[in-house]
Amino acid sequence: MRKSVLLFTLIVVFLVVGSFTDRYSNALSIEGTWELESFYNYDGENVLDTIEKSDGYRQVKMYSKEKIMWTRYVPEDPNGRFGYGSYKVSDGSLIEVIEYGDDEMMKALDTMRNFTFELILKEDSFSQITVDEEGNRTFSENYKRID
Repeated sequence: MRKSVLLFTLIVVFLVVGSFTDRYSNALSIEGTWELESFYNYDGENVLDTIEKSDGYRQVKMYSKEKIMWTRYVPEDPNGRFGYGSYKVSDGSLIEVIEYGDDEMMKALDTMRNFTFELILKEDSFSQITVDEEGNRTFSENYKRID
């Protein structure tokens, strides 16, 4: 009888622990590799229009646990663009702190290193939305998960 109770108790414990593990593993995460699909222009809240990326334009972002690296290729610009830094996702916001990048990025970093966006994160897509000083949506980059 004691063995049956002990066995039953162990099974219940494993099931309970397993249910917590599944719940946390299903949480949305920005970790992974993402490719830009399109841009949106906003009227302050709603999407005004969608701008598809031009032929040959590629922009990819890679997020690890705490780091980000992005790269951009535009056929008309043989140098390409890239940046590297850290990021944090908190309360519907994505905060990227770029530490270094290509020559043009380094010039831009003289004036701004912290980039804060409203974040809409789904399982296989996300949008990083730029908001103005009054909190109105102005522009977004929209990505799809590729890894």
